[in-house]
Amino acid sequence: MTYKTVLTALTDTSLLNSTLAQSAAFAQGHDAHLEVICLGVDRTQTGYYYAGANAMVLQETLSRANAEAEELAGLAKERLQREELRWAVDHRVAQLADIGRQIAAHARFADLVVLPQPYGKERGIELEPVTEGALFEGQVPVMIVPDGVTVKPQPERVVIAWNESREAMRAVRAALPLLTQAKAVHVVVIDPPQHGPTRSDPGGLLSQFLARHGVRPKVDVLSKTMPRVADVLLRHVTDVDADLVVMGAYGHSRFREAILGGATRSMLEQTQVSVLMAH
Repeated sequence: MTYKTVLTALTDTSLLNSTLAQSAAFAQGHDAHLEVICLGVDRTQTGYYYAGANAMVLQETLSRANAEAEELAGLAKERLQREELRWAVDHRVAQLADIGRQIAAHARFADLVVLPQPYGKERGIELEPVTEGALFEGQVPVMIVPDGVTVKPQPERVVIAWNESREAMRAVRAALPLLTQAKAVHVVVIDPPQHGPTRSDPGGLLSQFLARHGVRPKVDVLSKTMPRVADVLLRHVTDVDADLVVMGAYGHSRFREAILGGATRSMLEQTQVSVLMAH
């Protein structure tokens, strides 16, 4: 597998330059085509009218969203004309509840989606459904790149968060082009089960799978010495000076993660390195 089509999505002019720089750098590093979708978000709830509202109010919000999409597309084209890569820019209006479908329509034809962190200060509420739309409806791996991080098309040190889930395995398969070129790959297992077929060799089968692809992984078995799994993982990422984390996304339901928290949400909120996820 190779990455030949990379997709990114723009919804905010304040994130335009960083998002384009990150996705363009990755696309250039893999000689890939960069697809950019610019979304003007109409935040009007379908079928909802407040006192005194009429069709003109809805038309105004649609016009504003369309103007935002056109502005994003114009800025993106101007920015990408300075890059040496193949690219295309599309723009459209999406209602907040329909963003997932809009993103999925493009994402399912991409090899990888590169996006900014969906959580944090000055982050629009539309960034979360953009990320989830690519992962769930689009069924494509997503690389989240934090602010201030320079994306590495070929990371040197990679951490795999391994819990034997199907989501984690899909993320590993999606990351194989990167894993085969990495200098160091750490398979991290946190509190492995004491019972079961892999209890005596946690991460062993994955290591065998990777070795047959030319990867030389190292298995790191860690204890959960901190309240959250994400905290243990992030500390280890710092310890080994990793450039990339590969992990499964949303092993629990999105509702449960949103209300109670979970490893996916914690990682996306706190990570200081790029994270490649799959569901």
